[in-house]
Amino acid sequence: MKVLDVLLQIDFMTNKRILITGAAGFLGSHLCDRFIHEGYDVVAMDNLITGDLKNIEHLFKLKEFEFYHHDVTKFIHVPGKIDYIMHFASPASPIDYLKIPIQTLKVGALGTHNCLGLAKDKNARILVASTSEVYGDPLVHPQNEEYWGNVNPVGPRGVYDEAKRYMESITMAYHTFHKVDTRIVRIFNTYGPRMRLNDGRALPAFIGQVLRGEDLTVFGDGSQTRSFCYVDDLIEGIYRLLMSDYVNPVNIGNPVEISLLEFAEEILRLIGSKTKIVFKPLPQDDPKQRKPDITKAREILGWEPKVQRAIGLKKTYEYFKNLPEEELTKQPKEFNSKH
Repeated sequence: MKVLDVLLQIDFMTNKRILITGAAGFLGSHLCDRFIHEGYDVVAMDNLITGDLKNIEHLFKLKEFEFYHHDVTKFIHVPGKIDYIMHFASPASPIDYLKIPIQTLKVGALGTHNCLGLAKDKNARILVASTSEVYGDPLVHPQNEEYWGNVNPVGPRGVYDEAKRYMESITMAYHTFHKVDTRIVRIFNTYGPRMRLNDGRALPAFIGQVLRGEDLTVFGDGSQTRSFCYVDDLIEGIYRLLMSDYVNPVNIGNPVEISLLEFAEEILRLIGSKTKIVFKPLPQDDPKQRKPDITKAREILGWEPKVQRAIGLKKTYEYFKNLPEEELTKQPKEFNSKH
């Protein structure tokens, strides 16, 4: 056999290789699992500012998995080939991005720039994780991808909203100017195992309060709506988008809408708790409605959510219920805010 034939055979047998940033976070860790399952070599990257190694520790024993403790706002170097990049590095909950606003802006701007530069250098396809927050407090309902949003750029949520809007802009610029192969997913409210109890989002906050025997806190009168997608469904939609030929943003989320008051009551029924619901003032710029129009996902990806909320909530509650006792009272991380 000729040397060239041997080299070609070795290359054919080599697994596809994917870099996942934010890999120790809620969604990033589930993406690591999915791509390991699909037969990829996974390069995981996280600075652990909000991520947790326990989410991916089960993968460290695998030869197909490697981890880089690195901040993507710094120059990124990964030796060897990379076929795909999934950029999921970012604080994603209000309690995080309100405490570390500068880091939130930097990972959306500098981090995305670095990831796109790496994709260009490696000739890799890149998918960036945007969010329904690009729609702000929407004036169009449900939100479709052609809606440009209603965002307050100088409000407390602006650091996250505008970081994601910039992320989309620079991603599309790299696609049109440098011909980088890009994908953009707009993620709506997602829940499931590996969420942090203290991250400030509705579902873990409600369940955490019940497990600690506290009253449930609902902001405003609870009439504001959200649409909750179970994590397995979301990961499937993201996987299909990465493998598609579609370069414009695509909403991935569950279009079944529920008010936060109804959601709190649903969780109490699930757990069988008699905990009281208390009301507190609505935070500034808190969206009043959130519901994805997933027409594009259905038509282009053949995707829609499958897991019913009652089933997903039960799985999520079982995960939280089985956490160590110290996790229930664990306070949010103290962040270094000098950067």
